[in-house]
Amino acid sequence: MNKQTKDFLDYLKNERNYSDDTIKSYQYDIEKFFSYLFNESVLMDDVDLPIIRNFLTTEIQNGISKRSCKRRISSLSHFYHWMSKVGYVKDNPFELVSSIKTEKRLPDVLFEEQIDYLFKANSQRNDFLSVRDQAIIEVLFSSGIRVKELVNLNVQSLDLSRRELRVIGKGDKERIVLISVECKQAVTTYLKQVRPTLLAKAKIASPALFLNNRGNRLTTRGLEYILIEIQNKTGIEFGLHPHKFRHSFATYLLSQGADLVSIQKLLGHENLNATQIYTHISEESMKITYLNNHPRSKKNK
Repeated sequence: MNKQTKDFLDYLKNERNYSDDTIKSYQYDIEKFFSYLFNESVLMDDVDLPIIRNFLTTEIQNGISKRSCKRRISSLSHFYHWMSKVGYVKDNPFELVSSIKTEKRLPDVLFEEQIDYLFKANSQRNDFLSVRDQAIIEVLFSSGIRVKELVNLNVQSLDLSRRELRVIGKGDKERIVLISVECKQAVTTYLKQVRPTLLAKAKIASPALFLNNRGNRLTTRGLEYILIEIQNKTGIEFGLHPHKFRHSFATYLLSQGADLVSIQKLLGHENLNATQIYTHISEESMKITYLNNHPRSKKNK
């Protein structure tokens, strides 16, 4: 890693409070571009529009999606903007690049009937970890928090009497999210019946709310594995993923009349534009409901 990249990543971490995962994405994109420049014998301050276009063409020919290319251009534009400000380069050539058009994909969601079926099927499991897993999926759907926000929860983050979770989101910003009555019951059962047994397995006691089978804090990978195991143990094939619960949470609130600003605050979105995608999902859900239930539409479905 060269000095410019290291200084930029330190800036993202220390001054912008970016998450470790976001910083890793920036590092990957920058190093990929510098590798291309090295192979083409181009210095970083000699980058111009034709070089950037050739880089994108090479990426696409190597099977990189337009969506990933768009992210790389965004990362590199930010990087070069910062370098121009601190004097590493004269200007930012990425400002000349037109935005890459990508197909807009609506986030995948679980319908209300699927959520009900999932909770019922998982509650009927007989293995020891089923109680923990039930609490996890209840929290994911009830609060809409991100996967990293969930694994970073501590017992002290929870206020069961008020049915609130204190969540540390992107940029170390704190927010309060609510949980349902069912979620409170599931978490209470987990804290009483399962967590003490898991905690006893650990060499050092963890403050984490959710523990793995060795008594340590869950990781994001571990949570993804748990969701796969829930499907394996229940026979349900819903393509479960932590973000699917988050999308479902927002879509359900919108369909029940919640306003976008409230949903934005609950999700921890900085920009309302990020929340507006759920209006499109709600419209698609409305169309499906119409086609499945209107007597004149069912004949031509």
